[in-house]
Amino acid sequence: MRVVSGSCKGIALKAVPGNSTRPTTDKVKEAMFNMIGPYFDGGRGLDLFAGSGGLGIEALSRGLDQIIFVDRDGKAIQTIRDNIHKCGLEDKVEVYRNDAERAIKAVSKRNLSFHFIFLDPPYKKQQLEKLLEMISGHNLLDDEGAIICEHGSDIELPQMIGNFNKYKQEKYGIIAISIYGYRRG
Repeated sequence: MRVVSGSCKGIALKAVPGNSTRPTTDKVKEAMFNMIGPYFDGGRGLDLFAGSGGLGIEALSRGLDQIIFVDRDGKAIQTIRDNIHKCGLEDKVEVYRNDAERAIKAVSKRNLSFHFIFLDPPYKKQQLEKLLEMISGHNLLDDEGAIICEHGSDIELPQMIGNFNKYKQEKYGIIAISIYGYRRG
């Protein structure tokens, strides 16, 4: 597992010890960022099931200004901190140990919005529709922003959830990526 492109390209990232998390493969990560970028001119991101921090670190490497990492696993939080340090990105991040729903409520109280929100929950416990509804209800996405959902390819998410419309979906074997943004028109 490594940073695929950008300012931190090639840096190897640590995985979370044990088998409680499933890192996004480099191939899927590259495809995901080609769908939404591939490079950015600033902006803020939220990585709600951060695991090793690979998606958020990739987004920073490709030009985002700031990422808030959230994971409820203590080993994941330590791994995120280690990977951030390895990439020299400490001044661009906030890291919180919390569950996704409480994190959504906490960032909404700070009146923050995000250009990219990454949702890569454990496939067996996914509540993507509920989380998208919460993000919509708390207005956490910038007008031109995107929510990137990684899920099992056997899951078909609805076309519309809350104020969001699914505008792109790709499948990579057992993995699917669905991208949502605000409805237009």
